[in-house]
Amino acid sequence: MSEPLPQRQALRLHVPEPTGRPGCHTDFSYLHLSAAGEVRKPPLDAAPRDTADMAYSLVRVLDENGQAMGPWDPQLSPELMRRGLRAMLKTRIFDARMLIAQRQKKMSFYMQSLGEEAIGSAHALAIDQGDMCFPTYRQQSLLLARDDVDMVELICQLLSNERDPLKGRQLPVMYSIKRAGFFSISGNLATQFIQAVGWAMASAIKGDTRIASGWIGDGATAEADFHTALTFAHVYRAPVILNVVNNQWAISTFQAIAGGEATTFAARGVGCGIASLRVDGNDFLAVYAVSKWAAERARSNLGPTLIEWVTYRAGPHSTSDDPSKYRPADDWSKFPLGDPITRLRQHLTLQGEWSDTQHEATQKELEAEVGAALKAAERFGTLGHGHVPSIASMFEDVYKDMPPHLIDQMQQVQKLGGRP
Repeated sequence: MSEPLPQRQALRLHVPEPTGRPGCHTDFSYLHLSAAGEVRKPPLDAAPRDTADMAYSLVRVLDENGQAMGPWDPQLSPELMRRGLRAMLKTRIFDARMLIAQRQKKMSFYMQSLGEEAIGSAHALAIDQGDMCFPTYRQQSLLLARDDVDMVELICQLLSNERDPLKGRQLPVMYSIKRAGFFSISGNLATQFIQAVGWAMASAIKGDTRIASGWIGDGATAEADFHTALTFAHVYRAPVILNVVNNQWAISTFQAIAGGEATTFAARGVGCGIASLRVDGNDFLAVYAVSKWAAERARSNLGPTLIEWVTYRAGPHSTSDDPSKYRPADDWSKFPLGDPITRLRQHLTLQGEWSDTQHEATQKELEAEVGAALKAAERFGTLGHGHVPSIASMFEDVYKDMPPHLIDQMQQVQKLGGRP
């Protein structure tokens, strides 16, 4: 006779839950922070497996008092730090003004990068002219940190007006500026990661010196394209930086749902044979230093680097979202990594390179600059007041030479009132 089967508990699944909900305080102890200056800086040619510990620690330079600490301190000039602070302020002011414009029905949609300004601003200053970024929809600071990007052009894309080079075919925040190394944003999550790896591989095949920088959010790492990108980047040692912006929320879904609970997103890179680091994304100096390290590694044919930027999405996911429905309203004020603008401002002030007077004057200057750019862009039309691309333009930019049947249809539309 067979022995009776032992009694076992019923199987069950674990469903991750956020550590804070509306009406209670968030427990941020899950972040696993390191002290400023504590994490080592490996040599540029370190083997991916030798960065395993860095996928679980947190690279930080600025401490709570605004002092720069440790081996990752990039020792930037005051001029470059002031430029970085200005870029972050410009991004925050731009975001605030565009949010108001959306509420005024001048554009259909907007997404802020509130609380994340250091990541794009420092990264843009660390990479070279000609490198190509493949961003997601919250990296406008990559553009606003550059001196060669006209704000009027950006706002026209937001307003979908007659000067919009994309002719209203993209969601407003999905900019495309090739000359600024800003690849067209894809509305399909995670596709930009494999595009970045492919572009980097093509650059290497051509014998070029330019590298790629791909961007993804914590939630989108659950997409298959993320893993495909890691495989190709590892196998071919593509000259690419793989950025994972872990701002804790994918719309209303906590980062643990995408797999950030029992491990880190940086750890996935190590498992794929890619040098990987976890970094304080609210520390401008740490972002710059690690971006520079990863860029030089790629440019030296040492392969890809995956960087998890730990930050916090201070505002709603978009103008269509209400975060008070799923998280505490005061979360950002209690986030242990603080405000990136406040932290760099404090550091510059300690060095005697910044003052309250300079800060207030710069804010007023940038507010006037953004306001003037919006006013200039509105002359070409807004969503609510016309001057939008012609209906007939829907036939353009599909074929190199428009076939006869489309020419005929376009002419019919024009006769019905569509402008040529």
